[in-house]
Amino acid sequence: MVDSHPFAGDPVFDLHAGGKMETVSTVALTGKDELSLAYTPGVARVCEAIAADPGLTQHYTWVPNTVAVVTDGTAVLGLGDIGPAAAMPVMEGKAVLFKQFGGVDAVPICLATTDVEEIIETVTRLAPSFGGINLEDISAPRCFEIEDRLKAMLDIPVFHDDQHGTAVVALAALTNALRLTGREAATTRVVISGAGAAGVAVAKILLGAGVRDLAVLDRQGVLNSRRADLTPVKAALAEVTADTFDRSGTLADAMAGADVYLGVSGGTVPEEILAEMAPDAIIFGLANPVPEVLPEVARRYARVVATGRSDFPNQINNVLAFPGIFRGAFDVHASAITEGMKLAAAGALADLVGADLTEELIIPSPFDSRVGPAVSFAVAAAARRDGVARC
Repeated sequence: MVDSHPFAGDPVFDLHAGGKMETVSTVALTGKDELSLAYTPGVARVCEAIAADPGLTQHYTWVPNTVAVVTDGTAVLGLGDIGPAAAMPVMEGKAVLFKQFGGVDAVPICLATTDVEEIIETVTRLAPSFGGINLEDISAPRCFEIEDRLKAMLDIPVFHDDQHGTAVVALAALTNALRLTGREAATTRVVISGAGAAGVAVAKILLGAGVRDLAVLDRQGVLNSRRADLTPVKAALAEVTADTFDRSGTLADAMAGADVYLGVSGGTVPEEILAEMAPDAIIFGLANPVPEVLPEVARRYARVVATGRSDFPNQINNVLAFPGIFRGAFDVHASAITEGMKLAAAGALADLVGADLTEELIIPSPFDSRVGPAVSFAVAAAARRDGVARC
């Protein structure tokens, strides 16, 4: 009963009482004939057929439309390392978003291990039950290795949403912000504050979209090859970002004359640093719940402002991307999610804004009914172009 739980009367806890999900049968079981078809003895014929031809799972099970939402609870939203049990409400939420916005069934799986090898082994053993794997809220740098190795081992889509969902939506929003301010990607100076999962992925997708002058910072400053403290992931990123234009130093150094600030790190950017940006600047403060630059401050120095929050205009929300990306991948039985598929998703999102483009509307609403179909169509087409579609 909703009124019997410890936090009864609190609308947030009331909504979560009993969990946010249930399983529902897609077939009627009203009599013995239906029961004998759905279970024994009829089900044996289907099992035998799949044993002879495993590809039949694509037709006679829920596998091809089901994604595993997998976490170890080490990097949950803005909460950090709260463990697998406390992560379950977020994973349930992710699963219901998959269903609501992409028509994709999803199962939340919270693992009681943070060991890279154990996570990879567990997901690999679970993989036959799913059409795709959505990694969620796994801390960096472990998340990079886990995703890369699973992608190499499995022939189904593996997608770390904290990286790529954020990157896709950020690119879509930035594409429209550049249109508004009359900029071209190749000549735009971009600063990304944060070199964790999201920061690395955003940097990579911006490079893929044509941005050339890009500086990525961690707590010690700009990533460049002169630094001896970089992880392999950061070192590789430094070579293709700041090294190209010999960027170095602190956030203040990087921001002088920059066209775009994109924050995925938390903290606060001092106003005097923002004041040194180029005219008609673009500021995306995506930390939650407190953006690196609050909109009322950002608007003093920027023409276009976005955050990760729903109560401000221009929310960079991953729900705009991941349901449609998996829907499109599943529709063509894709074996992977490629860079081309991510770029196509970003382009589809940006194009949806169309003639409505303004400083207050650079990205569509998650409740725009066109979003899911547009993203899935673009992703499916890109999967065919990239040679990973199987139908």
